[in-house]
Amino acid sequence: MENLSQSTVFEWLSSESSMSFSAGEQSFTRHVETRFPSGQYRYRILFSDNQQLMPVQSYLVSQSRELSLALISRTTGLTCIEVCTIKPLEFETLANLSQLEVFEIKTDAPILNQPGLLVMDMDSTAIEIECIDELAAMAGVGAAVAAVTEQAMQGELDFEESLRARVAQLTDADAEIIEQLCAQLPLMPGLTDSIKELKQYHWRTVVASGGFTPFVNHLQQLLDLDAAFANELDITDGKLSGTVSGQVVDSQFKADTVVNCSKRWGIEAGQRVAIGDGANDIAMINVADFGIAYHAKPKLAAAADATIGKLNLKVLPYLFQLKSVG
Repeated sequence: MENLSQSTVFEWLSSESSMSFSAGEQSFTRHVETRFPSGQYRYRILFSDNQQLMPVQSYLVSQSRELSLALISRTTGLTCIEVCTIKPLEFETLANLSQLEVFEIKTDAPILNQPGLLVMDMDSTAIEIECIDELAAMAGVGAAVAAVTEQAMQGELDFEESLRARVAQLTDADAEIIEQLCAQLPLMPGLTDSIKELKQYHWRTVVASGGFTPFVNHLQQLLDLDAAFANELDITDGKLSGTVSGQVVDSQFKADTVVNCSKRWGIEAGQRVAIGDGANDIAMINVADFGIAYHAKPKLAAAADATIGKLNLKVLPYLFQLKSVG
């Protein structure tokens, strides 16, 4: 939150001065997150770069209505301004800012300080890569596998069929490439901080992946996740067999994971969250109480309750609301 004083509105908002403020003809009041004005539209403007301060102030000052503002604090460290208003706002003038996103917070948004469930996709969501594409590149069959992966992500191929077709390309590859990739698995920026904050509030965290068990098990251990599900790669005599065994973790399995884990841990209605990036995540996004599309393919983005398109996973806790305790 440093350098908020570069902007007159934010200087007032970050101070402990009066409850109201005027900038030209625009008037503001302040509120705290747990006592926002009821019955109003509620938006959160998030950004990671203080170069966005002045454009955001210009936008707020240009509104011809009273706005109630609050600074929203999370441990992941983005700047977040909550804006409450009687009439809906349009944000076209902020849409082109590359490091800024706006979200509407509904009254039934998940509650951060109550136990919840987060089920995550792995490839291109929890981590920055598609594991099967990386394994294929290491095995020398990268181009052939990447083309099939993209078709599957776009929802143009049946997932199980595409999975088996891609894995078949890995036949006779040295199994050591799995350990090599685990050792350099790139976590998605913001993942560790967001998981840490959720766990502080007793959330359960799960990864359900159409990828492979060595990688989800590595993530589970690294992040202290509560459960991890993925496909089992068959290995014979130190070589990949080009097949998977057991139940395939497909779109329906992911949706079932949300339901089964919520029952297992007694997660209350409204607190089941799923996040993913591809067509294979649509079913779990739909069955969750709150579905998040992360830098997602169009079909998934259309199904989600919220879409993170510019910033990273540090956004995640800001999509939830704090409620007064007691």
